[in-house]
Amino acid sequence: MKPGLNIGDTASFSRVITEREVVPDLFPDADVLHGMPRVFATAYMVGLMEWACVEQIAPYFESGEGSLGVHVDMNHIAPTPPGLTVTVESKIDAIEDQAIWFSVKLRDDADLISEGRHKRAIVQWDRFQARVDGKRADAGAVA
Repeated sequence: MKPGLNIGDTASFSRVITEREVVPDLFPDADVLHGMPRVFATAYMVGLMEWACVEQIAPYFESGEGSLGVHVDMNHIAPTPPGLTVTVESKIDAIEDQAIWFSVKLRDDADLISEGRHKRAIVQWDRFQARVDGKRADAGAVA
């Protein structure tokens, strides 16, 4: 990573929740989910939090470098209907050898909806892709 990222750095990232990001639409083939409330799905909430954290650190990536989420510890304490804006507030808590820890809070237009921690590993995409390709080959999977 390029220098300049510091413990205590903060960022904010906002997005309007769409009709597609709700629990019943999470897995179209999961009939058990279809009758659930049309509120922001926890899985999408985690994805939004990851997106926000990547946005915060992306300016510091070297060429061919990126990050992968390797730890998530969050709650989901309030529902968000589609159409509301969710804002992710992230703060760098620790910078380890090849990893970054964040504390995060997510709020919609009315409530705090989540808070917790997230860890991202810094990776070289070519080496990571080689591992993926090797795993695919070992499993006999088709690309």
